[in-house]
This record gives sequence, structure tokens and C-alpha cells, in this order.
Amino acid sequence: MNKICIIGLGYVGLPLAHAFASKYSVVGFDIHQKRIDDLNDANDFTLELTSEQLKEVLSKFNPSLTTNKLEVTNKIDDIKDCNIYIVTVPTPIDKNKRPDLTPLIKASETIGKVLKKDDIVIYESTVYPGATEEDCVPVLEKFSDLKFNIDFFCGYSPERINPGDKEHTVTKILKVTAGSTPEIGKKVNNLYASIITAGTHLAPTIKVAEAAKVIENSQRDINIAFVNELSMIFNKLSIDTSAVLEAAGTKWNFLPFRPGLVGGHCIGVDPYYLTHKAQEVGYNPEIILAGRRLNDNMGIYVANQVIKLMIKKGHKIEGARVLVLGITFKENCPDIRNSRVIDVIKELQDFGCDVDVTDYWADKDEVKHEYSLELKEEVNYEDYEAIILAVSHDKYRLIKINNKNQVVFDIKSILDNSDGRL
Repeated sequence: MNKICIIGLGYVGLPLAHAFASKYSVVGFDIHQKRIDDLNDANDFTLELTSEQLKEVLSKFNPSLTTNKLEVTNKIDDIKDCNIYIVTVPTPIDKNKRPDLTPLIKASETIGKVLKKDDIVIYESTVYPGATEEDCVPVLEKFSDLKFNIDFFCGYSPERINPGDKEHTVTKILKVTAGSTPEIGKKVNNLYASIITAGTHLAPTIKVAEAAKVIENSQRDINIAFVNELSMIFNKLSIDTSAVLEAAGTKWNFLPFRPGLVGGHCIGVDPYYLTHKAQEVGYNPEIILAGRRLNDNMGIYVANQVIKLMIKKGHKIEGARVLVLGITFKENCPDIRNSRVIDVIKELQDFGCDVDVTDYWADKDEVKHEYSLELKEEVNYEDYEAIILAVSHDKYRLIKINNKNQVVFDIKSILDNSDGRL
């Protein structure tokens, strides 16, 4: 009988652990004590799972369960008797936009200390092609004294979690799988097929699966960069970008991308993993990096558009009060990782503006820690010279601003009346 360990209980790991707990005994491992304490109180700060969902599977609330249960821990001794280890830790980039594999290597070290003969280690974290076998496997071998594809085996099944999406949950999204040998590939595929109702796709090699994941988000990044550039062009031509995209969208094969800030844990990060590997083998990517540069500069572009509109309305920029609605990287979700709204805020502050930020979805302590910002809980729209709708949370879609002297900039293009939009 398989006993599964999930390493990393964030936006990806926790829903996966919950899904596997419907069929197997699962141990969730996370290095953060607060995360373990919160989960043992049936509290998920990511809001991916409800308290009721957690209480259904957590052994703390169901001590009589011997199988189909979930235990959470930060103690390595609690994962020694598992035979399948699934790694779902973050794979960020550093300040120079280079891949930072530190969480992945640390997770591999932890597993290596408990790895046994015939165990399987499956990676879900987004990486460049080759990272599993070239970067992670040597760590597993070093800390376990076991030999890859002789004593232990590996698999790869890239995560496809969409934070905040309650329709396309982990079991309802088709899963790509791969193994370090054909036989292990089938075992990995069968394991996921036992819980993924949407089906699975067995890739021929781990490198193919790694590459498939990293190009999924690179493709989206390039397409968004294209419409972001269109919005800049149409702004100079005094043409409504949304109206253009609506008209073009009447063609059956036109792709429905919209301009905006590109943040989050995937789209704004993954392309750098692919370009890193390309440069390592002597190829300098052009289209991918051009798209990245354009999207990385959109926050600065938005801030400059707001300043121009404020000047046109006669506002003094130094000391002007600006309100930003939303700091999360997407709507109706508490996830603030790699939010590019911060670029807008910093650029406005560089102009001398006094910027307030409000977001009823975001955790104020997390925002303070990550961005050194104090979220405003109560705001009066009339107190500001400019208001920027940065994230289209449901409540913000309903706001009405009638002060004609204020500048309203609608990044998400959802308000009925605004002075500027993408």
C-alpha cells in the first residue's frame, strides 16, 4: 500500500494532499511551524480548502482513521515510513531574475535523509528541462547513499493549480506525468490517475514533462505581452483597446488575451527558467525575453499614465494622494506572491505621491512582511486625487466614483467610467 508524503503545504501541496487523502494515507510536511499549527486548527490561509474539507481528512479530527487520512508535520521522523514523496515547494527567481533552486535542493536533502530502497520521488515544482535529473537526483543520492534508477526512482508531474479557482480544482485539471524509467512512468501515471478525474497524459521522459510545463506559462506570457504592447499603441492613437479586442474576438480562432500586470508564482517567473537553460546551452532567446521585458515594465507604464492624467487635471504631483485598489496578483484570491502592483506603487512614490493601498482579500501581516506596506482597511474615495483599480475583486467592480476632478485609472478595464485604462 502506498503511503504518500507531500513536501510543501502551500497553494499546490495542500490541495494535492487533500486529494490524495481520499484514497491513501498522506503525510504533509512543511518547515513552517505556524503553517502546521494553522492546519491542525483546520485553518488554511490560502483559502484553497475550507475548514470542513480539512476536518474531513485530518487525523487530528478523525483519530479512528487508519487509511484515507492526512497528517501534517514539520518533523522528519514522521515521514520515514512513506514510500512516495511528492515535492511541491516554490521555485522562485532571485534579484537578478535567475532561477533559485534553494527550496528544491533543501526539499531533496530532507527526502534523501529518509529515502529507502524502491521509494519514488516525484517533483511538481516548475523547473527548467533537466533540473530533476541533473540538480535534484545528485542531492538525493548524496544524502541517501542510494543509486538512482537502481535503488530509488523519480517522477515528474507539473502542478497546474490555479489559485482562487473553485471550478478548476486539482482533480479536475488534466495532469501530465512522467517517470525516470518506462515502468516508473506507468506507476506515476497510475498513481495520479487514481485521483485525477480529468485524466492524465504520460509523457515519454521527465525532460519532456518539465519542458511542457515551462512553455505553458511562457506562451501565456508572450501573448499577454503582445496585447500589452497593443494597448500602448492604441492609447497613442486614442483607440479603446477593449473595443478593439472585442471586435477582433469575433473571429473564431482569435485568442482572448487581455492587457494587464503579469505577476504571480508562474507566468511572471517560469519564462526565466526556460531562458536560463537556453542560455546555458548557448542560445540567447529573443521573443521570450522581449515579452518578459515588456511585461516587467507595465507597472511603470501604468504609473506614468496616471501621472500624465493628474497633470492634465491640474493636480500637483508632489504630495498628491493616490489610492490603489488591490495588491494580490489576481482577483478574488489572497495570493500576493510576485504581485506587480508593487511596481505601480513604487513608481508613484518615486514621483512624490502619497500612496495608500487597500485590499480586503490580502493578509495585512503578509503584505507588511513582503512589501513593507500598511494596508488601509477603511478608505474614503473622496480623499484622493487619483484612484487606481489594480485588481478586479468583486467588490471593486461595483464602485462608483463621481468626483470629476479625480483621476480614475482602470488597469482591468471593468469600470463604467474611468480616465484611463489598459
